[in-house]
Amino acid sequence: MGTLRSEEMILNVGPQHPSTHGVFRLVITIDGERIVDAEPVVGYLHRGTEKLAESLQYTQIIPYTDRLDYVAAMLNNYALVHTVEYAMDLEIPERAEYLRVIVMELNRVASHLLFVGAYLLDLGAMSPFLYVFQEREMIVQLFNEICGARLTFNYMRVGGVKWDAPPGWLDKVRNFLPHMREKLKMYDALISGNEIFLARVKGMGVITQEEAVSYSLSGINLRSTGLRFDLRKKRAYSIYDKFDFDVVVGENGDCFDRYLCHLQEMDQSLNIVEQGLESISDGPVLGKVPKLIRVPAGEYYTSIEGARGELGVYIVSDGKDKPYRLKIRRPSFVNLQILPKLLVGQSMANLIAILGAVDIVLGEVDA
Repeated sequence: MGTLRSEEMILNVGPQHPSTHGVFRLVITIDGERIVDAEPVVGYLHRGTEKLAESLQYTQIIPYTDRLDYVAAMLNNYALVHTVEYAMDLEIPERAEYLRVIVMELNRVASHLLFVGAYLLDLGAMSPFLYVFQEREMIVQLFNEICGARLTFNYMRVGGVKWDAPPGWLDKVRNFLPHMREKLKMYDALISGNEIFLARVKGMGVITQEEAVSYSLSGINLRSTGLRFDLRKKRAYSIYDKFDFDVVVGENGDCFDRYLCHLQEMDQSLNIVEQGLESISDGPVLGKVPKLIRVPAGEYYTSIEGARGELGVYIVSDGKDKPYRLKIRRPSFVNLQILPKLLVGQSMANLIAILGAVDIVLGEVDA
C-alpha cells in the first residue's frame, strides 16, 4: 500500500465571513487541518479619512473619527480634540473634563460588552451575545440623551463638550452602575468557568511579553501578557490622575486572559465613572476657543488609551485652519500584525477563536 500524501491548499477567510468582524480578508495556506501560512489583507473598507482631513477644518474632522472604531466613537472624538488642545495649549473647564471621562469610560464598557458577546458568538454560544445587548442598550440610550446619537456620537469639541448633560442624566448613570456590576457577576458565572469555552481558549493564541513589545501591541493584547501598561496611568491625560483604579493584567497572554481582561476592565471603568459622579461640580462645559481654530505651525502627537489600545493622532500644521497632514495610530491595525504569528501551526478550528480574541474593528483597521 502507498502512503497517503497531503497537498497544501489556499483558502480565503473573508472578506465577507461573519467571524472576520467586518470586511477583513485572511488568506491562509493549510496542510490538512494545519495552518502553515496566514496573510491578513486589509483595505476593503478604506475611506481615506486621513487624506480627507487635509481639506476639513478641525471641528469638521470630528464626525469622521466616529467612523473609525465605530463601537467606541467617544474615545475617537477625544483623541482628535486632545491633540488639537495640546497643540493650542488650551485650558479645559473641569466639568467638561469630568463629563468626558464619564462618557469615555461608559463607551469603554459598551465596547467591551460587544467584544464579550461577539467573541462567544464566534465560538458558537448564542445566549451571551443576546444578553450583553441589554446592558449595552442602556448605555446607548444614555448617550442618545446626552448627544442625540446612538453610534456616531460626535459629542467632544475642541475646548470641552458640545453641551452639558441634560437634567437628571447623571442620576440615571448613577442608577445604572449597580445594575451593571450585578450583570458583570452574571457574565462571569455564565462564561468564565464553562468547560467548552475553556477548552477553546485556554492556552490558545499565546503572546509572550517579548512578542507583545516587538510587535508594538497595546491595550488588552499587551496587558494580557502581564505588562501593566495603560496610558491612563503611564501618561495620564485629561483628569485621569485624579481617579483611583487598577490596571488589569493577565498571566499567560492567551485568548482566555484577553477575554478575562475585557470583563475585569469593565468593572474598573465603572469605578472611574462612580468617582467622576461623586466629584463633578457645576461650571462651564466649553473653554475659551477661537471661532476659527488654527493650530500653530509644527508637529504634534498625543495618544490615549482607546478601547483596543493606544489610539494616537499626529498632526502636521502649517498654521492654517486645516491640518497639512493628519495621521492616526489605529490600535486595531497595529495589533492585527501579530495574527500570522499566532495562527501558523494551529488547526482551522482554532483560527476564529484566535482572531476574535485579538479584538479588531475594521473601521479602525482601514482608516
